[in-house]
Amino acid sequence: MNESTAVELTLESNEPRNISLFGYELIREFILPEILGKDTPEILYWAGKRLARNHPLNSLDEIIDFFSKASWGQLELKKERKDEIEFELTSPLIVSRVKSKAEHYFQIEAGFLAQQIELQKQVIAETFEHPVKKANKVLFTVKWDRKDTI
Repeated sequence: MNESTAVELTLESNEPRNISLFGYELIREFILPEILGKDTPEILYWAGKRLARNHPLNSLDEIIDFFSKASWGQLELKKERKDEIEFELTSPLIVSRVKSKAEHYFQIEAGFLAQQIELQKQVIAETFEHPVKKANKVLFTVKWDRKDTI
């Protein structure tokens, strides 16, 4: 079994898994920014897009389910218009992240959303993140121009 198959099988499994939140946050909030430096947000956005290309999903429900399985949080569709979609992301991890003084990014999630919408709607899409500290959540706005087809 090659590495991509192992990842694919893990993602498809419905078995409950326990992950160390400390380990997850340590990698995400300390090690990655330390390695990536000032380019951290851009590289994480690209990584999220790449992840989405490797795991294309067919519907918004599948995207929401992926966020849950990836332990990124509870993703909820808030509004959908002809040229944009707004999502809200909540989780206990986001609460601790937005309350900390450290810089934090949700660019993996933003890139992932942009690429999934791009694949589903066949248009070039871009996602903007909007952390809302007082409400302990992150809003994402995915925008596209129907003239910019892929």
